[in-house]
Amino acid sequence: MKVLVTGGAGFIGSHLCLRLLKQGDDVIAFDNLSLGQEKFLKPCLDFKNFKFIKQDLLDFEEIKKACKGVERVWHLAANSDIAAGGKTTDVDLKIGTLATYNVLEAMRLQDVRELVFSSTSAIYGEAELRPTPEGYGPLLPISFYGASKLACEALSTAFAHNFKMKVWIYRFANIVGSHTTHGAIHDFIKKLKKDYKLLEVLGDGKQSKSYLHVDDCLDGMIFGLTNSHQEVNLFNLSSDGICSVAKIAELVIDGMKLTSTIKYTGGSRGWPGDVARVYLDGTKLQNLGFKPKLDSAQAVKKAVLDILSDSELGIST
Repeated sequence: MKVLVTGGAGFIGSHLCLRLLKQGDDVIAFDNLSLGQEKFLKPCLDFKNFKFIKQDLLDFEEIKKACKGVERVWHLAANSDIAAGGKTTDVDLKIGTLATYNVLEAMRLQDVRELVFSSTSAIYGEAELRPTPEGYGPLLPISFYGASKLACEALSTAFAHNFKMKVWIYRFANIVGSHTTHGAIHDFIKKLKKDYKLLEVLGDGKQSKSYLHVDDCLDGMIFGLTNSHQEVNLFNLSSDGICSVAKIAELVIDGMKLTSTIKYTGGSRGWPGDVARVYLDGTKLQNLGFKPKLDSAQAVKKAVLDILSDSELGIST
């Protein structure tokens, strides 16, 4: 199958491209490298059925051209740095909502009928029901990232209904693993490489969320794609349990074999727009037969080791 992966040089996208190549797909990675890094795609260059396009999704003619002859689009491109969206309030509108419209319209014009879309737990906002199922509402996101993803979900389902497409929407937990460019684990390692004695942690450390290792994330997306074939296929994608920020700090310090002091800045959340407690109910996908290999704490522990051993991380010692 010929597929297009938007955000293909990013954290999840680069792992996905390699996985799809190994299963025999012809893969086009489309990325403007604003967050992604071309070096993450180095293993993909060994495959003759791989192509990288350095372009921006806001350039409609480029994404339209890239969709020609494609059978399925994996749309992962987004501003995944949630805190940045609070500083530049139109970044998620452009990189998220408008870019997604361009992808969907390009698919319509090029007769591409299948979309796999990476959404987020951030669309739930501060849900009162935890674990939070897919049917929870009303959906009141508190970040611009979450608001954009919710709009993208709506665009995707509208295109699916009107133009006989099929969409698979995955509301991700916090995905962790190698090739990260930001996030708590990445930031903690970077801070400790600058000062191994002290680790400053935003908030009070009690923030707790669902975490999923990137390998389980790919397994879950591919499993849902294979086992659910409705017009709209909507799933939470998460592992069992949650992990606190304090625990993540401890796992990073242990993984680096340090005895650092942890200093909390205080407050119930890390920054405005940060949902302090996220616990996703992943049983809908699990009832079809999917089971993540790692729970949240195990995923974080493995991700710490992955990132520390990742020569492509780019964090100087």
